[in-house]
Amino acid sequence: MLGIQEAIVETTRKFPSSLYVSTCGFITRDLYNTADRPENFYLVGSMGMAAPVGLGVALARPGKQVVVLDGDGSFAMNLSVLPMIAEHRPNLVHVVLDNGVHESTGGQRPVQIGDPAGLALAAGYAAAYTVDSAEQLRQAVPADGPTLLHVRCAPRGAAAGKRVEWTPQQIVARFTERAAA
Repeated sequence: MLGIQEAIVETTRKFPSSLYVSTCGFITRDLYNTADRPENFYLVGSMGMAAPVGLGVALARPGKQVVVLDGDGSFAMNLSVLPMIAEHRPNLVHVVLDNGVHESTGGQRPVQIGDPAGLALAAGYAAAYTVDSAEQLRQAVPADGPTLLHVRCAPRGAAAGKRVEWTPQQIVARFTERAAA
């Protein structure tokens, strides 16, 4: 089973030129510490909002692929966005990193979603996969339309990296400039 940090590295290698929107907490810190770049939009303190923000970015920049890095808890927090994403059919890859805990707040168990991939397909996503290895993640092929990658991950074995040092205003400014390019 992949660790979340390994899954993020594999995802950024698989989609190197995409725009990224990452959920709050350790997932944002992991992306920041492994692949900080202006094309990353870090949602610091906005649990459950990565997918809606990702949809907005994808609609504003239809020529670009958007990758949303979501956690299992934040995914469960805003399931109502799935049909909206499906309806608009953006070039969006929705990655749900599922380790079964709210790591950044102390390891509480989140609400469990039995089959996130099945739920995404039922909502109208073009494709959905459940993977638990780097090889399976590399083999998953995004469809023409929104694709969900449910990545089963092991709980964190290492401490989270440093916090995002950019201010919210700096994050917006540098992302906007690069997203428009």
